[in-house]
Amino acid sequence: MLDTKTIEIIKSTVPVLEKHGEDITKTFYKLMFTNHPELLNIFNHANQKQGRQQKALANSVYAAAKYIDNLEAIIPVVTQIAHKHRSLGIKPEHYPIVGEHLILAIKEVLKEAATEEIIDAWVKAYGVIADAFIGLEKSLYEDAAHKPGGWDDFRTFTVAKKVKESDVITSFYFTPADEGNISGYLPGQYISVKLTIPGEEYTHIRQYSLSDSPEKSYYRISVKKEEGNSEKPDGKVSSYLHNDLNEGDCIEISAPAGEFVLKNVDKPVVLLSGGVGITPMHSMLRHLDATGINHETIFVHAALNGNVQAFTNEIQEIAKNNPLVKSYFCYENPTDKDKTEKVYSKEGYITSEWLKTIVSNKESMVYMCGPVPFMQAMYEALLDAGIKKENIRYEFFGPSMQLKETQSV
Repeated sequence: MLDTKTIEIIKSTVPVLEKHGEDITKTFYKLMFTNHPELLNIFNHANQKQGRQQKALANSVYAAAKYIDNLEAIIPVVTQIAHKHRSLGIKPEHYPIVGEHLILAIKEVLKEAATEEIIDAWVKAYGVIADAFIGLEKSLYEDAAHKPGGWDDFRTFTVAKKVKESDVITSFYFTPADEGNISGYLPGQYISVKLTIPGEEYTHIRQYSLSDSPEKSYYRISVKKEEGNSEKPDGKVSSYLHNDLNEGDCIEISAPAGEFVLKNVDKPVVLLSGGVGITPMHSMLRHLDATGINHETIFVHAALNGNVQAFTNEIQEIAKNNPLVKSYFCYENPTDKDKTEKVYSKEGYITSEWLKTIVSNKESMVYMCGPVPFMQAMYEALLDAGIKKENIRYEFFGPSMQLKETQSV
């Protein structure tokens, strides 16, 4: 426990962290990777380059300082991060390294403002926060290992099947190389895949949502090939998976993890997605269909057109066979084939006005996943359509962020 004086000092640094947080975290990662390049085997290099990891860490440090006297208030955030850490293989021995370089970064950015008193307080505070993470992650490792068919780190799997779902999305079916059982998971959870890519100095770890129902003897992920442009290169991992990973190959996989899972199925459900964000939504729909749907379930997906959308036939088949399921596809730029086959329900973008016409029950639980701009727009649209804020749950691919309410909502 922290003493009152330390808590007061930490809370007094909140305005400084709000202003300089990202500068501190950018400096932190630069220092840490310079001194410990082996950690580049764990961290996502793309998120580093895009600045998302730095921003996410800055927000976490800010929240920890703000609620240092009531860390229970940020347990949901801590738990979400702990799940990611467990799936990446973060261990207790990594925390002293992180703490050392976070303190060095605070000193470097704040300079003379980082008094000895402030530094001492942050050393104490970091110790408490690190212990909380280590304790929670220990329980997550143990839970993963003790489940039937479970394991606690990475395990070798074989690519049993590779299926092209659309022009940009391919599914990979994994079965354990040791032919043993696999642990179950909750719809919405993800696995980490660890790859050694020829020509790359470090291993690459990426987290992908499981895209089938948990009632299977395999794991399936469905990956979008990230094409580059003038501002960013092709995605290294997605390109490798699409171009070089084939049936019969082996790959290292973590046990399923994640807090974004299907709950409250005693209420109507809306599954809302954009692009490859369809993957956890599809897992949820498949699970509901496999276990029995008792309430209205509305599946809404936004895509550029039918050429890039995955699982179209599977979703339509479920909706056709169950009167409680309704599916709606919104295409920004439908092809001539889309127009002829009339697969989609709306052209353009999803709007609050349209949502009001297809989601009549304002008590519905909404699960949402997709690109950040899409989710921000949908969050505002859902609120405008009368959906309660506490009934909206969402998942980011990559470092966690916070969706905001605009003044227009």
